[in-house]
Amino acid sequence: MDGMDLTCGHFVNPFTDIGFKIIFGQPASKELLITLLNELLAGEHRIENLIFLDKENHSDSMADAGIIYDLYCLTDTGEYIIVEMQNRFHSSFLDRTLFYMCRAIGRQVENLREKRRKERELKMGKPDEEEEDDFLLREPMQENYGARYRLSTVYGIFLMNFREPGLEEKFRTDTVIADRENGKVVNPHFRQIFLQFPYFTKELKDCKTLYDKLIYTLKNMQHWNRMPDALKEQVFNRLEELAAVANLSMEDRIAYDKALDRYRVSRIVEEDAREAGWKKGLEEGRAKGRSEGRAEGRAEGRAEEKIAIARNLKSLGLTTAQIVQATGLTEEEIINEL
Repeated sequence: MDGMDLTCGHFVNPFTDIGFKIIFGQPASKELLITLLNELLAGEHRIENLIFLDKENHSDSMADAGIIYDLYCLTDTGEYIIVEMQNRFHSSFLDRTLFYMCRAIGRQVENLREKRRKERELKMGKPDEEEEDDFLLREPMQENYGARYRLSTVYGIFLMNFREPGLEEKFRTDTVIADRENGKVVNPHFRQIFLQFPYFTKELKDCKTLYDKLIYTLKNMQHWNRMPDALKEQVFNRLEELAAVANLSMEDRIAYDKALDRYRVSRIVEEDAREAGWKKGLEEGRAKGRSEGRAEGRAEGRAEEKIAIARNLKSLGLTTAQIVQATGLTEEEIINEL
């Protein structure tokens, strides 16, 4: 099926819900997530620390089997980051990402005290109950109207195991709120990064940066029995430790096996649908070809029949003008053929 490899390697498949959670969504993997985010945001922002927030804070638990896993984080400098792995295409995906972004932005205003408490927790350590109550009591009852809408930046990082028709045919697409005419950023607090993995085609020997190596590893690691020799940085040693199937707890191994089975079934269904569509198109093409061939054959037969009639009429002594009138052939055709 188009060379698709569904064999189970030494490492978890990051395109499964539990696999992505194991690699990036647990306290033990926080440093690995920070490394990935810093590579994605290189030259724009650098994260020193972050905490995981309740992922339900930015979604409505909409029923959608296509969503693999969401991470929702707060950085030490107050930015919110949504990381979503999307395994397969579904309609209105880009609208869905916009909804998540707007949800996270809107709730900064809706839950202003919660936002400040989380920011304080990240910067100064979690307060005890008395300190937390005192902190909340010290919140001003009313604020300057404009200050209430002072927002923190929200980053949306969307890793996609499919090609999105609404995006350009390239691996990475970065979006901002900008002036349409000159491209100048109007509001810096809204950032989306879309990564379409099918368009990442580099081989390991061509991956010179840590960013490229991380992306290459995420795309291919589920097929490996060991980490390649070219990946010797400390970050990959940590990734190798976290992602080894053999290192999973019994609970995670059971959950992973179920998730991997769902992933395999999903891929098989997609491949079967694609193959069925290809066969249908091939049959339609053949039928069209046969129909066009028959029509072309009939047209050629009628033309030959007219030429034969023209020859007979000429042998009977009819003029070219008379033959043109009788057969419908042009004068040029009669002269050339006879």
